[in-house]
Amino acid sequence: MKKIVLLFALIFNVLLIHAQEGVVKNDIYKAHAEGWLVDINEAYAQSKKTGKPILANFTGSDWCGWCVRLKSEVFDKPEFKDWAKKNVILIELDYPRKKQLPDNIKKQNFDLQQAFQVQGYPTIWIFNMTQDAKTKQFGIQALGKTGYIAGGPVNFTKSVDEMIKNGAK
Repeated sequence: MKKIVLLFALIFNVLLIHAQEGVVKNDIYKAHAEGWLVDINEAYAQSKKTGKPILANFTGSDWCGWCVRLKSEVFDKPEFKDWAKKNVILIELDYPRKKQLPDNIKKQNFDLQQAFQVQGYPTIWIFNMTQDAKTKQFGIQALGKTGYIAGGPVNFTKSVDEMIKNGAK
């Protein structure tokens, strides 16, 4: 339990720094999959507006075989895209080897990787965020974590639906 509290304290600090920097301004860099955001502040804003949790994909888009497989078997499928529009806010946190990310995105992704203690790819976190009006610190309610799940969009979304359902209790 102490480890989880420490993890979320670290996440609060990382997100507070990024909130103070403001929404990432970039007209060039986009996620490698349609419908995904790349800025945690934008994901938070959409999550707050819609009441939907955030699904964060920690990926190595240009080198991780399981990440490529998850994208092609799940994220690129119409069934997943339809489910995602109704149920979650998508954010891609990429750690590519061949392409260069803008410095602000690279820093954000590194900080979030450290805060969520991501050690392998793909890692998928599902969570809710809140922000204290006075301190501007973010709060995280983790709903679940997963990785590659075989069986296409149906198995993947079923697993995430369970995490959302169990986390809402």
